[in-house]
Amino acid sequence: LHFYALGAPDFVMGPDAPVAERNILGIIKKVGMEIAGKVLKMRHDGHHLIKMIGGRPVHPNWGLPGGVSQGITEEQREEIETLGRDAIEFAKFSIQLFNDIVLANEAYVALITNEAYIHRTYNMGTVDENNHVNFYDGMIRVVGPDGKEHAKYHSRDYLEYVAEHVEPWSYLKFPFLKKIGWKGFVDGVDSGVYKATPLSRLNAADGMATPLAQAEYERMYDTLGGKPVDHTLATHWARLIELLYAAEHWVELATDPEITGKEFRVLPTET
Repeated sequence: LHFYALGAPDFVMGPDAPVAERNILGIIKKVGMEIAGKVLKMRHDGHHLIKMIGGRPVHPNWGLPGGVSQGITEEQREEIETLGRDAIEFAKFSIQLFNDIVLANEAYVALITNEAYIHRTYNMGTVDENNHVNFYDGMIRVVGPDGKEHAKYHSRDYLEYVAEHVEPWSYLKFPFLKKIGWKGFVDGVDSGVYKATPLSRLNAADGMATPLAQAEYERMYDTLGGKPVDHTLATHWARLIELLYAAEHWVELATDPEITGKEFRVLPTET
């Protein structure tokens, strides 16, 4: 819901709207309860799904060593599939909303492509065996500002590739690519600064693992001039493409015959 709660207010309400109106309540007032209802339903469905599987919507007590605490019944599977198909339609609706409000507005497109909002850094994301975006498992892939692969490694090798820089004015640590080195808060191929955002994940991948998301992935890069896209404000677009992928994969998992299998936890027997 990041797009609707945090990103969309600036686009839907407009950057010139009063600050007090550039929020989720301002959006509801402008677009009406029908659209707002779609957003609230998705939030409800997401929490309902987590509670169904994990027992509670916040901090679910489900994952255990060797598997999970309980399996999924056929009745639950059917409901999960229905919710997933609703999520696909919501994702498609959200992308169309972005098309109509943002991409159809020349001023917004000019803002997205403005050089002031372009930062040419390395991009990092998790990919599967086909170098497609993956949220759950796979290898970490790093692609340079030139679009070429810089590194690809298992998460256990993190410290071989990433180090942290400390500044006296912040409690935060600033990760950077170890083999490139810290050159300050600057972009470019010689700077170890990298991004790990929705847009970065798309830049670090060769595509999406589901058909509808792949079509939107290709359209985004065709629209913005090819890979990599370093337009910070295009992160909103990338996030919606990831939303579509997640919904499609949701249905893929829900229709997998093994999802209702009884072997949902296998305790290790060897030390």
